[in-house]
Amino acid sequence: YDPYLTEERAADLGVEKVELDELFPRADFISLHTPMTDATRGIVNAEAFAKMKDGVRIINCARGGLVVEADLKAAIDSGKVAGAAMDVFEEEPAKENVLFGMEQVIATPHLGAATDEAQVNVAIQVAEQLSDYLLDGTVVNAINMPSVSAEDAPKLAPYLKLAEQLGSFAGQVTETAIKKVQIEYCGQAAELNTKPLTAVVLQGLLSPLLESVNMVSAPSVAKERNIEISEVTCDALDEFQTKITLTVTTEAQTRALSGTLFAGDKPRIVEIKGIAIDAELGPNMLFITNEDKPGFIGALGTALGESDINIATFNLGRDKADGDAIALIEVDEQVSEEIADKVRALPHVVRAIPLRF
Repeated sequence: YDPYLTEERAADLGVEKVELDELFPRADFISLHTPMTDATRGIVNAEAFAKMKDGVRIINCARGGLVVEADLKAAIDSGKVAGAAMDVFEEEPAKENVLFGMEQVIATPHLGAATDEAQVNVAIQVAEQLSDYLLDGTVVNAINMPSVSAEDAPKLAPYLKLAEQLGSFAGQVTETAIKKVQIEYCGQAAELNTKPLTAVVLQGLLSPLLESVNMVSAPSVAKERNIEISEVTCDALDEFQTKITLTVTTEAQTRALSGTLFAGDKPRIVEIKGIAIDAELGPNMLFITNEDKPGFIGALGTALGESDINIATFNLGRDKADGDAIALIEVDEQVSEEIADKVRALPHVVRAIPLRF
């Protein structure tokens, strides 16, 4: 089970892609290899155990919290689960745990590379890399950033933030497997070393879907998942001196969004799904697609106000009168799923997605 794995990649790997409701009753062994996200937290719980066959065995060496430990203990006590192997736990270090002492449970520490020798070597490498950066601004063999020369570093800095925001925006609104990513660099952006920018776009795009992704690993992760990556450059623009456009094709649809830099270094979103908009992204945003109808803005403001959500900025765009419209709203605190559901229930709302940056 992997909602972000395409059917083509599954075939290449020689695996059968199924939904969780099909996996649980069929599997004799269930092994978890997923990052910890809001979507995966507690993914194996009492409801999931009820769907599994009797005598199933659970293996979790990925992240603590994917399995609800109290529910696992109850499933073992009832005989539903025949055994479990765990080296990650809801609370770590796991000094006390409801699973400890059970004959059906194998529990081991999640050591990874945490040895004295490994820590000394890592410390030496980090010191050398920091020395290079502090002396001349050169980034070489960094853990989480592609190599960047001292000359390129100041030019890329504002673009890196824009690239990460574009990728993160697209990743947070993506719900199905990604098949293709195109990044178009226009105007001044086309004159830059775009390799680090593409890496940051991919990091932002994949981070909401996969936990451990950074600038270095993102291109490799995309390749492993058979995601086609392409870069396009174009000449100067009439309206903007510089612009980056990200187009993401999934199994369900194709979406595009564009961003630019205002005043030299301030990222702004200027187009979403072909609709012009002018929005600066704050830490907490609400993205809405809706039908362009009278009264919508008032109803939305009332719904947020009744939920004690204060609006900081309100940005709107539409393709035509009485057509498709979008709203990108900055709020003072994170919009919960409960409040988002309230917004989704409003007339003319097509989608409402809380975003974090």
